[in-house]
Amino acid sequence: MGEVLKRRTQTPNGACLVLMLKPFCSRRNQTSFAAATFTLIHLHHYNTIPQPYPHHKYSVISAIKSSSHKTHLLQIHAHILTTTLIQHPTISLHFLSRLALSGPLQDPTYSHRFFDQISNPFVFHYNTMIRAYSLSDSPQKALFLYRDMRRKGIASDPLSSSFAVKSCIRFLYLFGGLQVHCNVLKEGHQSDTLLLTSLMDLYSQCQRCDDASKVFDEIPQKDTVAWNVMISCCIRNNRTRDALSLFDVMQTESYQCEPDNVTCLLLLQACARLNALEFGERIHSYITERGYGGVLNLSNSLISMYSRCGCLDKAYEVFMGMENKTVISWSAMISGLAVNGYGREAIEAFEEMQRNGIRPDDHTFTGILSGCSHSRLLDEGMSFFDRMISEFRITPAIHHYGCMVDLFGRAGLLDKAYQLITSMEVKPDSTVWRTLLGACRIHGDVALGERVIGHLIELKAQEAGDYVLLLNIYSSAGQWEKVAEVRKLMREKSIQTTPGCSTIELKGVVHEFVVDDISHSKMVELYHTLDEINKQLKIAGYVVELSSELHKIDDKEKCYALSYHSEKLAIAFGVLATPPGTTLRVASNLRVCVDCHNFLKLFSAVYNRDVTLRDHKRFHHFRGGQCSCSDYW
Repeated sequence: MGEVLKRRTQTPNGACLVLMLKPFCSRRNQTSFAAATFTLIHLHHYNTIPQPYPHHKYSVISAIKSSSHKTHLLQIHAHILTTTLIQHPTISLHFLSRLALSGPLQDPTYSHRFFDQISNPFVFHYNTMIRAYSLSDSPQKALFLYRDMRRKGIASDPLSSSFAVKSCIRFLYLFGGLQVHCNVLKEGHQSDTLLLTSLMDLYSQCQRCDDASKVFDEIPQKDTVAWNVMISCCIRNNRTRDALSLFDVMQTESYQCEPDNVTCLLLLQACARLNALEFGERIHSYITERGYGGVLNLSNSLISMYSRCGCLDKAYEVFMGMENKTVISWSAMISGLAVNGYGREAIEAFEEMQRNGIRPDDHTFTGILSGCSHSRLLDEGMSFFDRMISEFRITPAIHHYGCMVDLFGRAGLLDKAYQLITSMEVKPDSTVWRTLLGACRIHGDVALGERVIGHLIELKAQEAGDYVLLLNIYSSAGQWEKVAEVRKLMREKSIQTTPGCSTIELKGVVHEFVVDDISHSKMVELYHTLDEINKQLKIAGYVVELSSELHKIDDKEKCYALSYHSEKLAIAFGVLATPPGTTLRVASNLRVCVDCHNFLKLFSAVYNRDVTLRDHKRFHHFRGGQCSCSDYW
């Protein structure tokens, strides 16, 4: 640096700046360039450089861009304040962006103070600050700035509104989003795809799917991002079948929009939720054709999708084809084995993961503990829980405790499960209590069931399903007076139970059935087929499990009520619509009742068909009169 100062004394002022910067202008030496710029600023401060110099603002901008420490920015800030360069729009914008948005140099408080020093901020200054706050822990401040900007008569542009909408998304502020949407319409920005896509996302996350659809319809040129947000909106708002249909619509001649890897990721989640294996296989083929096969998160999602559709062979095939398996990949495979009732195999996968040098995380242990619970591996589950804490130093979260409560509950150790809940380090949530309530139903523990309901009421988290479980407990114990009391309470509180709903996929189309369904186009043939199935199964020894009906009615009425559960209707449709021997895959939103479980076991033997049933707890694989759960569910 001394050589530079010496050279300055021998050079006319007009060429001083260029010669001073020249030795430091190499891109390989950004630190030296910054140092030269700071020297320049120092000299300028003492009026040793002529004023004004046209290239000076570019040197300041270069210094801002190359700054790597906050002390550098403080020096530049002091300089542009004393020279009034802070009022230069380009310089102030570069400095503000560096402070507000630049990773390790980010400082919201400092950036706002700097913003306040700009006498007449332009819309791009506001945009920088609104964006910064939309990404911060104080997204509300972004809306305050957006409001102040408009009050000062500065018209917002599509970026301003887009960042304001994103801040509303951060804390689900629907009213604020509606106000921004009104401004968008007033200012004529309704053709901006990025802005409208942000509005769709807001409406989607605020459970306003219809409004999101209206905004989507208004987008003149729908790009893949817009389609992805619409698909995500459908999935988030329980319109999963609509999400699947959009995959074909976006590729039609009218739109000619090609799905990308994000589209595939979303649709795989939808397929997993709907048990739509055939559609999932279509997405898998599309992934392979478009060269997305090496995308790690897609491979992990394929494992999850196949596992949740009860197709473990294909899940394992995808898993083995992965070159770089992460802990997420191993956890997905372990969880898939667990939920399908292959607890021993899940443990083997866990051990293989360790041999490969992959350290398990909390999700891995959720999977392995769940596998132990579903497969009656009590000692192994307790061992893994202890190892998680002592060997892997993972603090148990609420879902780990939930798995242990389920493990003890299924094994009939209800008191031990209750003690665990009351002694665990985290506050019990409704899910943990609900898990124990389900175990009380299985084992007919009326007294403990009533206590658990009391805890749910304390949490103000009781749901219709909880009262149904209590009804089940009372009816199994023959306490019909208490059944009547609970039903009266439910009527008084207007508590509506969730009707049983089952789905079955055929040629990529998901068909849905509810109990006593009469809405299907093939209703007559459907019920005729189901009556014939019931007849054949009774010949083979099927007897209706009357305890599965919770109403106090005579046995004949109970038989009729149980005959048309949604799972049976889905099976009848499968028999009606597919060739003999075809595997039937059914998903149910409720836990399968004992009667339907018995029905499906005998059906698999009499009709020589494999049946995969996914209820809201686990998978049941029926083959030859047996179930993979070994009647332990």
